[in-house]
Amino acid sequence: MNKGKPLLAVRDLNAWYGEGHALHGVNLDIYQGETVTLLGRNGVGKTTTLRAIMGIIRKRTGSITFDGHDLMRLPLHRTAHTGIGFVPEERGIFASLSVEENLLLPPAVARNGMSIEEIFELFPNLKERRNSPGTKLSGGEQQMLAIARILRTGVKLLLLDEPTEGLAPVIVQRIGEVLVTLKKRGITVLLVEQNFRFAAKVADRFYVMEHGHVTESFDVAELPQRMPMLNEALGV
Repeated sequence: MNKGKPLLAVRDLNAWYGEGHALHGVNLDIYQGETVTLLGRNGVGKTTTLRAIMGIIRKRTGSITFDGHDLMRLPLHRTAHTGIGFVPEERGIFASLSVEENLLLPPAVARNGMSIEEIFELFPNLKERRNSPGTKLSGGEQQMLAIARILRTGVKLLLLDEPTEGLAPVIVQRIGEVLVTLKKRGITVLLVEQNFRFAAKVADRFYVMEHGHVTESFDVAELPQRMPMLNEALGV
């Protein structure tokens, strides 16, 4: 199916919060242009996996290779310069700044970062609110802005943590459309998502996590026969 080396290769990744052993030998392969979803109940290590890849969690062992870079050796501030962007669940926008000011802040890490005009084409809601401060945005608009800020930098791989959490169905649909557009542009996405119906529409492949390790991996074409396992693993 996939050919060549993975864009992101995670091998035997272990991670700790203090003395708490959170990840137990996680292995992932993410290929250029894919959208891949990490599935699992709350607390199984999905968000921890994203944070460990980015280097936010420093107590970790194993290997993480991205686009030829050994991420285990890089300091946190250098990881983003390799072309990975992380949109955390809490979004992390600057509430006191306007939409446009938020978009102008991130430094470009590559030449293919989206222009303000391209961002507004992708997110018409943000264009309408370009002069509004972050405090005046809805949850959905804040999520769009958080994603848009990362796209300005020219990332090759976008890590998204629960992007549809608590959002209205119309906004969830819009974010799904954006992910399809990003895929057409060749941007790779690793997604943590509780909304299984949403994930099923946008993902090419899935990894299932339980108790800090990956228990299953499969393509979207295998979804029908995997549903009994997923119902049990996810409680859906």
